[in-house]
Amino acid sequence: MTGRRVEAPSLSCSDPTARELVSAAFEAISARYVLARHQIAAALLDADGGIHLGLHVDAMVGRAAVCAEAGALSAARLATGAQLLVVAAVRYPKPSEPPLARIVPPCGLCRELLLDHGPGLHAVIADGGQGVLVPVTGLLPHKYVGTKWPPVS
Repeated sequence: MTGRRVEAPSLSCSDPTARELVSAAFEAISARYVLARHQIAAALLDADGGIHLGLHVDAMVGRAAVCAEAGALSAARLATGAQLLVVAAVRYPKPSEPPLARIVPPCGLCRELLLDHGPGLHAVIADGGQGVLVPVTGLLPHKYVGTKWPPVS
């Protein structure tokens, strides 16, 4: 949407699944980026091979903002009850930044939310300039475990 050429981060992924999800998230945010409104898109893969997209929706009141991963999770749950496997998120650069989109990990709130609905979920993160798959449990080693509902397997 900005008219400038932004470099995609998917080439940094040697894993084909990571590359596919990062590419899907990059395409989504490239098409929908709006300064101060939409800066991140996420792609979530389910066990049936479906890819579900979510878009970061910012708000004047920060607490009202919705993360891209939450949007992708909601889209996935609307489409299927299949197990969730991998999530990737891509941040589009602001006009004042170098034209390089980058892979970003889920925030702490999203880590909690994603693990509530996909305990075996992996995330694509940038590690040493490479997009790699890691268990979300490794990003959140001391997850809160409540008793509101039975654990998802």
